[in-house]
Parts: sequence; C-alpha cells; structure tokens
Amino acid sequence: MNRTRMILLLLILVVVVALVVVVVLPSLQGGSAPAPTQVASDTNSGTTPQQPVQVAQAPTSTPEPRVEVVIAVQELGRGQVIPPNGVALREWPAYAVPVSAITNLEDVVGQIARTDIFREQPIQTNMVVENLGDLARTGSDAAAVLPSGLVAVSLPIDRITSVGYAIQDGDRVDLIISLLYVDVDEEFQSRIPSEITLFTIEPETNAITLEDGIQGRPDSSAAFAPARVIVGPSEQQRPRLVTQMTIQDALIIHVGTFPLDGRFIGVPPTPTPVPAEQQAEGDATPVPTPTPARPDIVTLAVTPQEAVVITYYVEAKIPVTLALRSATDTSRVPTDDVTLEYLMGTYGIELPPRLPYSIEPAIRSIRQLVAGELISLQDEPEPAPPPPAEGG
Repeated sequence: MNRTRMILLLLILVVVVALVVVVVLPSLQGGSAPAPTQVASDTNSGTTPQQPVQVAQAPTSTPEPRVEVVIAVQELGRGQVIPPNGVALREWPAYAVPVSAITNLEDVVGQIARTDIFREQPIQTNMVVENLGDLARTGSDAAAVLPSGLVAVSLPIDRITSVGYAIQDGDRVDLIISLLYVDVDEEFQSRIPSEITLFTIEPETNAITLEDGIQGRPDSSAAFAPARVIVGPSEQQRPRLVTQMTIQDALIIHVGTFPLDGRFIGVPPTPTPVPAEQQAEGDATPVPTPTPARPDIVTLAVTPQEAVVITYYVEAKIPVTLALRSATDTSRVPTDDVTLEYLMGTYGIELPPRLPYSIEPAIRSIRQLVAGELISLQDEPEPAPPPPAEGG
C-alpha cells in the first residue's frame, strides 16, 4: 500500500514539473511563443528534419505605364508627303512621351514633313503641315535652335581668333577684346598735341601774317628761360593697349556662312559629281572632294544687350578673340583688364636700367608672328626709295 502511494506521488510530481516547464517558465522570462515554422517531413524515414524550410513569396511590381504614339519607321525628308508605310504606332514610356506627340495614324498619313524626321523618332504636331504654303512659313534652322530670350549675331573670325578653327556648332565661348587708347583734344576730338599756328600783327596796318603750323605746346618753364619755345612731339602719340574679357558663355549657333535655304542641321554633304569624261570611259572613280574654304564668320546666341555690344565691336573694327569653354562649364568668372602696368606688376617684370653701353645693331623691334592681316589704326609712312645706283 505504501509502495502504491509512493508511485502515485511521483507521477503527480512529474506532471507538475512538466506544467512548470511548459507554461510557467516562458511567462517568467517575458518571452513569447515562437511563431510556428513550417517544416518538411521526410516521408521516407518518417522523421522531421531539424532545419525549417523558408517559403519564398514572389515580388510584386507595378508595370510601367506606356502610351502608343506615332513614330517614323523610315527617314522622312523635309517637304516629303508621309506615306502609310512610313509611320507606325509604337508603345512608348509615358514619362518620355513629348507633350505634342501624335497618337493617331490618320493625323500623320498624307501630311507633309515640316522638318527632317529621323527613324524611330516620335512625330509631334509641329513636325507636319497640311500644305506647302504652311511649309514656307517654317523659318530657318537657326531660329529653331536659338534658345528663347537670346538673339543671333555674327562677327568675323580668322585662324587666331577662332582657336585655330577648333570651334564648332554648339560650343560655348568667351569674348576677349583689345583696345588702343590715345589722348585727344576735348574740343577738336583730334589726337593731341594740337597744331599751333604762329602769327604776327603789323602795327601800322594791323595786317595779320600767319606762320607755318607747328605741332606742340608753348613752354615757358625755367629750363628754357628767358627764351620762349614750343615743345613738339618727336613722333605720333603711342596708343595704350588694354585687353579684357567681356561677354562670357556665348553659344555658337553656326561656324561659317549659312546655306541660302537656311537648312544646315542634319543636311548631308553634297557628293562630288563624276566628270562626264570619266562617265563616258566607264571609270566611275569619284574625284577627290576639294578642301572646303576656311570659315571667316561665326554666329553667336547672346542676350539682346550683348548683341548690341558685339555690333559695336564690328562697327569699330575692334579685334575679338574667342576663348573656347569646356562642354561642362557654364560658370562666369570676373577677370582683370590687362595693361603693361598689370603685366609688370603681376609677373614681376622690372624696368631695365639705363646702361652706359649697348649692342650693335640696335634692337628696335622684337619678333612677331602674324597669321593674317595686320590691323593698323594709322597709316604707316612709306619707306624712302633707295638711292640711285652709281653711274645710273
């Protein structure tokens, strides 16, 4: 009897311990029951593996909206009637569809291309017209590519002022000018010194006698006292040179002269025709294309006020040098005007002292590279003719 009671007490103790382990301990630790994990059972062995199997869920994504637009499936030249097989409907990303894109084939077929339309290009309402009369009012390519708020103006260039002809359509440049200053008489607006004419008055008849004109100014300083003299220049007044960057970040619309029809964008070069002699002989070898002439003019897109400034440059025959900018640079940097004083002060150039000796022959000029017409603001005196040969 005691043994049976002992076994019963042991069984009750085991049940209580099991309940404590399963129910009480997790609540005391503040934990929560783990989420059930799906596991795979081994049907062959009847055992359950230790590693849980993760169930992957397919990602969900919103499809990108697309719009059907009319595109060109072949090259359509300006003025060409658009055929039915020249266009088609094509799905296009909604974010990339132009605002004026055409979505109906009937609005394009039979119309006239207002400008060159390239293959796979969406056709917009401003690219087609109904008749040739509307085509004549399309204007030039230059006006089409000119940014809003800017105007186009041209100025001459040469090999030096155009960065060795490196500039091309679409580049951006800065304009550098050079000016020569001289002193002038404020009333006459002529270069000083002014011309002085001496005259005498006859006491008895009051007749005025004019002497020859002399350039100079009266000087009665102590150096010449008691005599009165006229000090004149030994040569023409030397102009003072100053150079400065003015207009910055100007857009090049075109380098060279525009075609007469105003079409220069996407126009292929004209092939060289085969001479009639070669065609008769059956020799179809094309003649080498001649080297085109270098451009002597450039057209810039600038603000209206800058256009007036450039026109002043042209009218005043002020040399303008173009400085090519990086394709990624649109900044504007202030610069200092450059004079002889600036060069000497900035780069530490010292004025050479006067020495009691020199070299022979005398150095009266330095080497200068001239790559075009030499611009002169005054007429240089003609050299004296050589003396006649002896016995001539």
